[in-house]
Amino acid sequence: MSSAIFAQDQEKTERITGHENTNKFKQLYDEFSTPNMYRAASGAPGSAYYQQQADYKMDIILDDKNAKLTGFETITYTNNSPDELKYLWIQLEQNKRAKDSKSPLIEASGVAPVFQPSEFANQYLKESLERGFNIQEVKDTNGKSLPHMINRTMMRVELPKILKSGEKFSFSIKWWYNINDHVAEDGRSGYEFFPKDGNRAYVIAQFFPRMAVYSDVEGWQNSQFWGRDEFALPFGDYEVNITVPADHILDGTGVLTNRKEVYSKTMMQRYEQAKKSYNEPVIIVTQAEAEAAESSFSNETKTWKLKAKNVRDFGFATSRKFILDMMSVKIGGKDVMAISLYPKEGNPLWEEWSTKAVASTLESYSRMTFDYPYHKAISVHAKQQGMEYPMICWNYGRPKEDGTYSDRVKYGMMGVIIHEIGHNFFPMIVNSDERQWAWMDEGLNTFVQYVAEQDFGKKYPEALSPQDEHFPSDRGPASMIVPYMGGNQDFIAPIMTKGLNTYQFGNNAYGKPATALNILRETVMGHELFDYAFKEYARRWMFKHPTPEDFFRTMEDASAVDLDWFWRGWFYTTDWVDIGLKEVKKYYVSSEPNAFVKNLMEERGVSKSQLRPLVYMVEEGSEEYTEDLKNGTLLENSTPLKTYIMDNFTPEERQNIKAPKYFYNITFEKPGGLVMPIIVEYTYADGTSKTETYPAQIWRLNDNEVSKAISSEKEIISITIDPKQETADVDTSNNSWPKQVQESDFNQFKENIKG
Repeated sequence: MSSAIFAQDQEKTERITGHENTNKFKQLYDEFSTPNMYRAASGAPGSAYYQQQADYKMDIILDDKNAKLTGFETITYTNNSPDELKYLWIQLEQNKRAKDSKSPLIEASGVAPVFQPSEFANQYLKESLERGFNIQEVKDTNGKSLPHMINRTMMRVELPKILKSGEKFSFSIKWWYNINDHVAEDGRSGYEFFPKDGNRAYVIAQFFPRMAVYSDVEGWQNSQFWGRDEFALPFGDYEVNITVPADHILDGTGVLTNRKEVYSKTMMQRYEQAKKSYNEPVIIVTQAEAEAAESSFSNETKTWKLKAKNVRDFGFATSRKFILDMMSVKIGGKDVMAISLYPKEGNPLWEEWSTKAVASTLESYSRMTFDYPYHKAISVHAKQQGMEYPMICWNYGRPKEDGTYSDRVKYGMMGVIIHEIGHNFFPMIVNSDERQWAWMDEGLNTFVQYVAEQDFGKKYPEALSPQDEHFPSDRGPASMIVPYMGGNQDFIAPIMTKGLNTYQFGNNAYGKPATALNILRETVMGHELFDYAFKEYARRWMFKHPTPEDFFRTMEDASAVDLDWFWRGWFYTTDWVDIGLKEVKKYYVSSEPNAFVKNLMEERGVSKSQLRPLVYMVEEGSEEYTEDLKNGTLLENSTPLKTYIMDNFTPEERQNIKAPKYFYNITFEKPGGLVMPIIVEYTYADGTSKTETYPAQIWRLNDNEVSKAISSEKEIISITIDPKQETADVDTSNNSWPKQVQESDFNQFKENIKG
């Protein structure tokens, strides 16, 4: 009788209401903006892509005695857009600290149970200081005042006439502001005061009125600066003259054009040596020289002149306390200067490792993206700062007064230098909108930081502590994001959320996107495909303004890997990974009907003689199971199978026949919402093991559970999902067969106490 008797009867079902496509593999057409002439469907800049240019000429004076900065700038703005502009928007981030600032008012706060004395004094006892920009004039090149309106951290300047496409407009702004103490008052820039010697070390940024971005995506990006979200800025050329006390050492964005005027002869000689030193930094200003300068307090001034081409911002650092060292690093066949500025309080740690970390970072990032295009990169010591600007950044990590330091301080200092130097690539060159998409600079940068940290540990194993085989990165590996992703959903937001409005900013903007990209590289795509696509994105968008879609589309365009399911799950939801082993059944081949067939025979009145020859799968432990099946061979257990092979296989095929003895039905379940590949390690009775990765698409037709049939010549004694913790699985208690009994957290705690 035909085996069609085993076909399932069609049952009539009640018609139910239809539903929308909620499949996790649905393409992201609804979420993505429509490709256009400015941004191609491939993720590349479109045929009509444009961006504005803002060029600056500035004269800056630092009043060290009063911690006051005065500036005069001329901005030349080029309208490369197809639009006509009636007004310009200028960013005034220093106004975040103004007396009438609204920034403190948007933060909910109650009375804390305890305070450090400094925190209490600053919050409740100090009168608000005079902070923020004092705009003295805004004029055109003829000296005529331009109407302008200040709305908190943004200033609108009215143009005397419509600025048409292709036209330029030049105007000037004069301003001053009182510099903040970034240690006592917080802030991304400012000064640190050293009471023992009465000096300040300045790290200065957001110090001038800066043009906002005008683009095809939003028009004017004039979102207010509340303090968290960083910056969106156009590229341009800078000529900046900075006048500071004559005994200060200064460096900043751009080429120092009057080095011989501001350097001593000894410094020049050391500088020439540093240009040829590729292994060890050369000290340009020694600690002894810096300590001697601490008490000089010169009344004379020097003007340092810096020029930068095609940068999106400008920053500088200056102090008479600064030690200065440099070394050269080869990037793409050209020499780049790796530089560090730090007070004696940073030693011995900074003299030993800062500049080497800068050089190693430039090499790693250049390998992962593009050759670093600028001529230098500077790491500046600041007590509690980690902040980045073109060619210069501030970094923390301070030893104790006796010069000793912990591993935490050492690795923290190395890690933050690698991170902040890395920001030269994202977003200083690949110029994403930090005000809107914090993850596009912080997350991408943290991902490459992890690669660079591992490179650094390999290049300088002497930098590692004896107990560490590799650099102990604190972000990147999948297991490190598990507590966040498995946490309280009331305090988790999707990555695709404006940074100002997200919970747990560090995890959301740094950790989760970095981990996602690491998983994408290590587990989903592999190094070759990922690295090619990632490099293509970086190169396409060098010195341009990419959006999230440009990144997502380029990664797929350059790899031929459909990743919409990945972007949707990791970036647009707060789903988590939890894949488990629901059930494992072991089967043997038999000639005798199993329970499934027996039931059908009984239901339909079919006798055994009516069945055509069939191969039956008998589950271990069932009524039909016998020890003979376990001890027998494949062909011994099934006469119909043996007959078929003898009749249909050639002698050569019979000689090379596979003979699996064991058959398993493995059911995987997915309590977590994220679809991910299933990484499975099979361990056999002979002690060998095999790892198989089932692509994420295995979940495309059933989002809850899927089964796989496994045939094996060897007996499987254990199965483990994600054995190396590559997928950020939040619950590993369901990852093993046989199921492993895991101690509760409390019992583990008790055992640790006993130890």
